[in-house]
Amino acid sequence: MATRRELSILLALLCLATLWSAIDPHDRLVWWMESLPVFLGLAVLVLTRGYLPLSRLSYYLLFLFALVLLVGAHYTYGRVPVGEWFQDLLDTSRNHYDRFGHVLQGLVPALVAREVLLRLDVVKPGNWLFFLACCVALSISALYELVEWQSAVWGGDSTMEFLGVQGDIWDAQWDMALALIGAITGQLLFRGLQDRQIARNDGNG
Repeated sequence: MATRRELSILLALLCLATLWSAIDPHDRLVWWMESLPVFLGLAVLVLTRGYLPLSRLSYYLLFLFALVLLVGAHYTYGRVPVGEWFQDLLDTSRNHYDRFGHVLQGLVPALVAREVLLRLDVVKPGNWLFFLACCVALSISALYELVEWQSAVWGGDSTMEFLGVQGDIWDAQWDMALALIGAITGQLLFRGLQDRQIARNDGNG
């Protein structure tokens, strides 16, 4: 389990990253839209910490995902410098930073969902757990695409930076596919480590 000191350090670093991200972003409206999931997620973690503390792996992955969102919120996803660097290096037609973000949008929720399902004894380890965690991650990704769709309907051109399609008519489909790939890959890579950390958490409970 992550110690109180670890979580305090992560929280302090997240506050600093949020402050940096909020200073003179490329588009203030987009900043609010892109960073809102960070604030909502943090509120949920604080409220559930007392009775459902997560594993160290989950907290660190959530922190990484929050940083990715805050960087994207500051620059907008199509303008993140590291993405532009890779775009020039690989001679691609778009900035792929948002693609990386959508892989994490599948990987992190899938692992968190997997842990919650195990800790609450909703389902036993096995194929059904793997499938349901993927379903949760893909549902979150689809919900995000629906939010983007409605923002485009309501906001028109003013929300194009939030959509981050960069001229790709299949952007929504790519985003959901990458989230599913992230959910599958994350569970294959980290389920053993997560299971060991969950066992230690429960043993200390």
